[in-house]
Amino acid sequence: MKFCSHCAAPISIKIPADDSRERHVCESCGIIHYFNPRNVVGSIPIFGKQILLCRRAIEPRYGYWTLPAGFMELGETTSIGAARETQEEAGAIVQIGPLYSLLNVPHAEQVHLFYLASMSSPDFQAGEESLEVGLFNEEDIPWSEIAFPTVKQTLEWFFNDRTAGVFDSGLEFSVRSRDILPSEKI
Repeated sequence: MKFCSHCAAPISIKIPADDSRERHVCESCGIIHYFNPRNVVGSIPIFGKQILLCRRAIEPRYGYWTLPAGFMELGETTSIGAARETQEEAGAIVQIGPLYSLLNVPHAEQVHLFYLASMSSPDFQAGEESLEVGLFNEEDIPWSEIAFPTVKQTLEWFFNDRTAGVFDSGLEFSVRSRDILPSEKI
């Protein structure tokens, strides 16, 4: 950022009073421009024993498989955003369940949140950002073609928890969480 979006004056990078980090500060009007991580929200759409995956029609990772997810919009909750992204990318209507995973991706300035979601029917179709969409059994997941480490980690946790009976126990579970390091980029 070189110019203030409020008054168009030049921006300088400095530590404002009562702060401890460098920020983009307008020398003319004094507005501090904050840059914060972006939330990526998505779902783990479940139909029976199968999971719905989308094959990406956009970069990054064109042609690779992912869970339906995307950037949260202003004015929506994370769960509403996850349902919206599932409908936009996979044409599937889901009932959003509990938050399942939260993954910090600081090198991409993102936080990824995935919700458990149930599909009441196997109705789906590829949206504009998907080449194709399909239901997969665990043994058919194209693991070497998964687009992002956050998706791979979430799927691994999900299948391990399902095998362990976590979802059948009726007990609450803890949200799975971890940091994704720059070395885990694909």
